[in-house]
Amino acid sequence: MPDERDDQRPLVQIGSQEPEGPGRFETLRLVLTLTVAGLLSGLLIVSAYEITLPRIEANQAAALRKAVFEVLPGTKQMQQLVWRDGHLVVAGPAQKAPEPGSSVYGGYDQDGKFLGYAIPAAGPGFQDTIQLIFGFDPGSRRIVGMEVLESRETPGLGSRIADDPGFHSQFNDLAVEPQVVLVKGHGDKPNDVDAITGATISSTAVVKIINNADANWLPKLPNAPQAPALAPSKGKEREVHPVKPPGGPVPGGNGGN
Repeated sequence: MPDERDDQRPLVQIGSQEPEGPGRFETLRLVLTLTVAGLLSGLLIVSAYEITLPRIEANQAAALRKAVFEVLPGTKQMQQLVWRDGHLVVAGPAQKAPEPGSSVYGGYDQDGKFLGYAIPAAGPGFQDTIQLIFGFDPGSRRIVGMEVLESRETPGLGSRIADDPGFHSQFNDLAVEPQVVLVKGHGDKPNDVDAITGATISSTAVVKIINNADANWLPKLPNAPQAPALAPSKGKEREVHPVKPPGGPVPGGNGGN
């Protein structure tokens, strides 16, 4: 009988062979191609952002300027005012964009007479952050206008806070003391705001944003005689830094009002 020790043939191991040279080369080339493509794509995105950023900022400043003129009737000139060292002062021409909640805008007529303050504010809506600006007359202690700067509320419902004339008109002569109150139906008090039918959450958000801004700013804003005078513009339009106070969506808000 044959002896098993006499069989010296090598055993064949299945599945242990390394990939051949050309296969490894194709894998390496694919990894390098994807890496280079990713780097180039990222570079193009960053470059496009850097190129368009000045235009975006200029458009935002123009929209803000237009909104200030709308919420402060009679305004022909404006300047940015910042809260610094316990005082409201004119923002310097070289100043960077102020921190959220530290800046308002003074409105003046053609002759430089002070008319009021435009106060930017933001807070959570139903879908996302609502950014708005409202005019305040410190003499009468009333809000004299309101504009929504940015909103992503539900189209046809919450979005009406930005384009419903009836809702906006309620902020043209609105008392702020003791605070603005949202009512369902028809309010008869000088500080009442009627909620938009079908958009109660968004309406509530607008009123809450204004009340929070009032609590922060009204104790700091001097009356007309003590308000900062209009600074000379030196022949060019005053620089305006749009300010976007922080905010966030209401937890669970993702469908409609």
